[in-house]
Amino acid sequence: MTDTLTAPAEKSPSDAAPPGSPGGAGWRALRRRTAFWLTGSGVLLLVLVAAAPGLFAGWFGHGDPTVCDLTRSARGPSAGHPFGYDVQGCDLYANVVHGARASLGVGFLATAAALAVALVLGCLAGMAGRIVDSVVSRLTDVFLGFPFLLGAVVVLNTLPTRDIPTVAAVLVLFGWPAMTRVVRASVRSVREADYVVMARSLGAGPWDIVRRHVLPNALTPVLVLATITVGGVIVAEAALTFLGVGLQSPSISWGLQLAGAQNSFRTHPHLLIFPGLFLSFTVFVLITFGDTVRDALDPRGR
Repeated sequence: MTDTLTAPAEKSPSDAAPPGSPGGAGWRALRRRTAFWLTGSGVLLLVLVAAAPGLFAGWFGHGDPTVCDLTRSARGPSAGHPFGYDVQGCDLYANVVHGARASLGVGFLATAAALAVALVLGCLAGMAGRIVDSVVSRLTDVFLGFPFLLGAVVVLNTLPTRDIPTVAAVLVLFGWPAMTRVVRASVRSVREADYVVMARSLGAGPWDIVRRHVLPNALTPVLVLATITVGGVIVAEAALTFLGVGLQSPSISWGLQLAGAQNSFRTHPHLLIFPGLFLSFTVFVLITFGDTVRDALDPRGR
C-alpha cells in the first residue's frame, strides 16, 4: 500500500506576518505601569467633561454659563460657585467646564486631521519611488520653514469667522509636516523587513502590503507623537485666542477666558487662575500620557 503525502497548504500573501510583534510586548509592558492608568484615567475624565459639560457643570450651582448677573461681576468664590464669577457676572466654574469642549475639540480634531494627512503622505513617501519621496519631502520642508504660530496668526487674520473647525484646519495646515516625517521614517524602516519581503515575493500588492504589514507596524511611533501633539495644539489654540486671532464669541474656551481676564488679573486673580489651572492640568495629563506610552513602547526602555 502506497503512503499518500499531503502537501502543506500554500500560504496566501496576506498570511506572511512577523513572527513576533514588538508592539504587542510594548503594550503588555504599558499595562503594568501605574502612570499609564493614572494619566489614562485623567484623559478619560477630560473627554467625558468635554462630551457632557452640562452634567459636570451642574454639580455646583446652576451650571449654565449663559446665565449672568452684572451685579455679581468678578466676585470671588462663594457657596454654590466655587470659582466665583467672571466680569459679566457669569458662573466661572460653568464657563471653565464648558470651555473644555472647545479647547479639547480643537486639539483632537486638528491632531486627527493632521494624522490622516501624515499617514497618506508618509506612506506615499516611504513606499513609492524616489520622485514621489522627493516631492513629499520638499513639500514638508517648505511648510516646516514657516513659524507655526506666526503662520497661523497670518492665516487666521484673513478669515471672517473663526470657529472650532476653522481654527483646527489652520492648525492642521502647519501641523502635519512633523507627523509626516515620523510616518515616512517608520514606513521606510519597516518596508524592508523580512515579513514584508516575503509578502511581496508571494505576490501581495502594494496596497495589501501597506494595509496588512507596513501600517500596523509603523503606526506606533506616530500615534505616540499624536498623543503628545494634542496637548501642544490645545496650548496653541489658547495662545492664538489670547492674542485675539483664535476662537471668537459665542464660543467658550479657556483661551477666551484667559484673554478676558488679562486686564483684571491684579484685582481679581481668580479670573485667570482657574482657567489657567484647567489648561495646565489638561496639557500635563496629555503630554505625560504620551510620554508614558512612548517609554513603554520603546524597546530600549524595557
